[in-house]
Amino acid sequence: MNSIAEDSANIKARLQWRCRRGMLELDLLLLPFVENVYDSLSAEDKHKFHLLLDLQDQELLECLMLQTPPQDNNLNDIISQIRSTV
Repeated sequence: MNSIAEDSANIKARLQWRCRRGMLELDLLLLPFVENVYDSLSAEDKHKFHLLLDLQDQELLECLMLQTPPQDNNLNDIISQIRSTV
C-alpha cells in the first residue's frame, strides 16, 4: 500500500474510533456515516463533522435527534447529512 493510502486508512481508523461513543444510539448514527459518506464530504463539511464530534455524548445525541439545536448553527447541515444516512 502506498503512503497516501496508508495515511488515509489511518485517518479513517482514528475517526471511526472517535465515533465510538458511550451510547449505542450514537454509534449507530455516526459509524455508518463515516463508513459510507465521510470520504465524499468537502473539507468544510469534514471540519464541521469534527466540530460535532467535540460535543459531549448527551448534547450530540440531542442535536442528532433534533431535540436541541446545536449552539453553532453551522452544524445543522452536517447533522442533516448524518440523519439522511440512516
